[in-house]
Amino acid sequence: MLSSSSTTVKNLPLKRRLCFLLKVVCFVSSVLIFCEFLIYYVVIFQCRWPDVKGGTHMSEKETSASVLKAIILADTHLLGEIKGHWLDKLRREWQMERSFQTALWLLQPDIVFILGDVFDEGKWSSPQAWADDVRRFQKMFKYPVSTELVVVAGNHDIGFHYEMTTYKVNRFEKVFNFTSGKLITRKGINFVLVNSVAMEGDGCAVCRTSEAKLVALSHKLNCSQQKPNHSNKRCSDVEKLPASAPILLQHYPLYRKSDAECTGEDSAPPEEKSISFKEKYDVLSQEASQKLLWWFQPRLILSGHTHSACEVLHAGKIPEISVPSFSWRNRNNPSFIMGSITPTDFSLQKCFLPFESRVFTIYCAAGALLVILVLAHVQLLTPPFYFAQRLISKHKAV
Repeated sequence: MLSSSSTTVKNLPLKRRLCFLLKVVCFVSSVLIFCEFLIYYVVIFQCRWPDVKGGTHMSEKETSASVLKAIILADTHLLGEIKGHWLDKLRREWQMERSFQTALWLLQPDIVFILGDVFDEGKWSSPQAWADDVRRFQKMFKYPVSTELVVVAGNHDIGFHYEMTTYKVNRFEKVFNFTSGKLITRKGINFVLVNSVAMEGDGCAVCRTSEAKLVALSHKLNCSQQKPNHSNKRCSDVEKLPASAPILLQHYPLYRKSDAECTGEDSAPPEEKSISFKEKYDVLSQEASQKLLWWFQPRLILSGHTHSACEVLHAGKIPEISVPSFSWRNRNNPSFIMGSITPTDFSLQKCFLPFESRVFTIYCAAGALLVILVLAHVQLLTPPFYFAQRLISKHKAV
């Protein structure tokens, strides 16, 4: 059987074999280009910026001038030299790079926020490993001058509280220009950056510094929101900021018992939703959460860390959105948040990235089709057309 098939292959004209080989190469190349490049454009092209109240009554020029377009993502977890396999790095980093660059090109946001855990091993990486991780991050997440990138620290970047040191915090701040208690104001919108790892409340050096900055910023924001005719001696010499209620950006979510109330296709799996969260590990402590709510009275809180989506209302009126992981290593269906934000309102929309299971299905289907075509070409598998012809001829003969 094998000798006859090899003879058949040898007897095929050279031109026909080359033509078939060219078709195979084109087929394989097309599948690769689609699954590794074009699919990101096909999927992200379907995402649309959400409308904010009043936006429909404004002209396009007024809307672009007053509405801030923000992309929010979290937990990229770039693998390090200790636990990161080179193939896993290559695959996951390519996926995130293509998704991020495609989103920037198609959506053209004004600003991008990354809510911590940029790196997977920042908490223990050596200076050389840290420099390598930073170099890879800057290549993957490069951005044009028209877009701003703001990064918040996570526990994998600077360590959990018991691992966090001034050295680790400083090297993160040096790369990303991040400081806990830093205020970023864009188009009259106040964003407060919080180092949630430092909200331990035990009076550690980093914690004291971080909380002092937050308290000082809280005072400025509260004074700025008071009415002009309101007399308050404590606010007389305070620098006035835009009166917009702030948006908190942090890695740890505020305290909640679990993800039991979270819904949506990218929320935690059913078997994990009932697991109680550990304070100061999975979520902030109740005390730290109350402090942040009391200090800032935010209109929105954006957090990461859990790798799953969730929406919670604090005090019955303050929404918190937990942003799921941006890495396929943590989820089959990563996503990011698109926000249209004004000084008085905001509207959020989720943009899903390609499902990895669907990409895998395309590869499997293409592989199976390729095997069938090759077998048919070497006449080890009868093509359906000729098989039907033989059945018809046999039927006529009978």
